[in-house]
Amino acid sequence: MQLLEAFKLAMQSLWANKLRSILTLIGVVMGVASVIMVITLVNGANRYVSTKLSGYGADVFTVSRMSSVILTPEEYFKFQKRKILYMDDYRAVRDACTDCGEVGALLSRSTNVVANGHSSNNTEVRGYTWTMLALNNIEIALGRGFTPADEDHATKNVIVGYDIVDNLLGAGDPIGKEIRVDGIPYTIVGVGERQGKTLGQSQDNWVAIPITAYQQTYGYNDSVTIYARAHGDAAAMERAKDQVRVLMRTRRHVRPGEPDDFELETNDTFLDLWKQISSIFAYVVLGLASIALVVGGVVIMNIMLVSVTERTREIGVRKALGAKRRDVLLQFLIESASMALVGGAFGVMGGVLVGKLITIFVGFPTAVPVWAIFLGLLLAGAVGIFFGVYPASKAARLDPVVALRAEM
Repeated sequence: MQLLEAFKLAMQSLWANKLRSILTLIGVVMGVASVIMVITLVNGANRYVSTKLSGYGADVFTVSRMSSVILTPEEYFKFQKRKILYMDDYRAVRDACTDCGEVGALLSRSTNVVANGHSSNNTEVRGYTWTMLALNNIEIALGRGFTPADEDHATKNVIVGYDIVDNLLGAGDPIGKEIRVDGIPYTIVGVGERQGKTLGQSQDNWVAIPITAYQQTYGYNDSVTIYARAHGDAAAMERAKDQVRVLMRTRRHVRPGEPDDFELETNDTFLDLWKQISSIFAYVVLGLASIALVVGGVVIMNIMLVSVTERTREIGVRKALGAKRRDVLLQFLIESASMALVGGAFGVMGGVLVGKLITIFVGFPTAVPVWAIFLGLLLAGAVGIFFGVYPASKAARLDPVVALRAEM
């Protein structure tokens, strides 16, 4: 009953001094909202990266001339000095890797696509082997994918993303329609399923042509990226990687003891880097959020000190009627914690709302874990209790005689 009464007193105090309550809790609201928003964004981005950006599957790895992640100019120039990977390297991996279930090759660049008098800029044109759709985790929504015949005969068939359909082709069945990629006509045979946006950038602005047709158009001097999927368990994945590494080192005449002059990467490569980046981002913003929480806690402490001064006579009456020191201490701690929890609740709602608005307007993925809501409320309550200890102890130490004389 004492807990419920103390909570009611805290709510009455907040309601009676609305402007003061808003100013008091704004620091807690901002701090908790920042914590929730950061956790929501990082959690959503981690989930998206693990399922989409690197979502070729845990059994897929790539072999390329350059690393997918370049952090310094020195690394870039080092990679530029390497020999390119050719289609012959892809065929060697395809034929010699016994632990590989599927092997494919990819080439890509940005280009312009024209259809029906409309054009798209910065569209990614991809040169695919016929196996790459599955390796690239792309499902066909309409039509069909590539066949070995498309690759062998360098057909002028194309698979497009939905941005091409929506922005260039308009209504109607897109299958069989003609588009021009860098001025060359291609016939649409398939449409990939919608991928949506990532960080505000559409993932559907692409076209795919057979890799042999790509090389006929753009030349044979671009380095291919080889994709391979191991069939079996994790041990098969390691065996497949070892086979490919030995094969590529042999073909590229890398001496024993020298480092690879190519990059062999798995999903873990991207996920580990992303987690490092997101962790740094989270720590920095959480550090800033903690400042807001501390400021909010200091404000709560000041308001509670004012409350102790205003209620000196009330405290004296309670003590005169038999209230013990711990009863007064508990009452003021509950009041400060209740105030902070109200701010925490609004902070949680604000953080979730801001995260959802970012998803809607920017396209950044968000996911709200349940534990983050409880964490926000726990932090708010902890701030209220921590910064309420001094005012509560000051109230508990008041001498009842002195307190009763205070307002006489």
